[in-house]
Amino acid sequence: MHAPTLQARRRASGFTMLEALVSILILSFGLLGLAGLFVSGAQNNRNAYLRTVATQQAYNMADRMRTNLSGLTVLSPTVPYYHLPTAVQWNCYTNAAICDSPTMAKNDYYEWNDPASPISNPSLLPGGYGVVCIDSTPNDGAWNGTAVTHACDGVGTSYAIKVWWLDDRRSGGATLATNDPLAYRLFVATLQPQP
Repeated sequence: MHAPTLQARRRASGFTMLEALVSILILSFGLLGLAGLFVSGAQNNRNAYLRTVATQQAYNMADRMRTNLSGLTVLSPTVPYYHLPTAVQWNCYTNAAICDSPTMAKNDYYEWNDPASPISNPSLLPGGYGVVCIDSTPNDGAWNGTAVTHACDGVGTSYAIKVWWLDDRRSGGATLATNDPLAYRLFVATLQPQP
């Protein structure tokens, strides 16, 4: 039997350095793709979570409004109390004897947007803010983090409950500044009071 030649031993010795580098390159591209999927999934989960919180906040205000039914329908002097209320802090739980419908509407709006409250729009949503008004075209308006353009026309009998939150991670686009209205998402719920 003859001993294997040097050339035959080189062929049978396994991967060459070039083959190993190509394998590492292919594996790293695959891992980069998996990392991109993970980041995209995490972003989508966060967006879904924030939309859920905005939905809960809108329904929170709708429940407050249903509790104060006379505030939805009584005119003062020409508009209901919940149409663009001004925020006034008044604890209706401890001062129930003097908490009337207009005061309750203002307090509800105050608590809903109070940054100090742990269950308010600014506390639960990044850059969160909400507006309640009568609006025949509810899916409009803008919030830029400091000023709101509610675009409420006061036409009709249906209330629009608008909740904005900061979402500057729009897919496919550059990160937007926190004072850019395009950086904010809007969720709208409508409430039609029953006579």
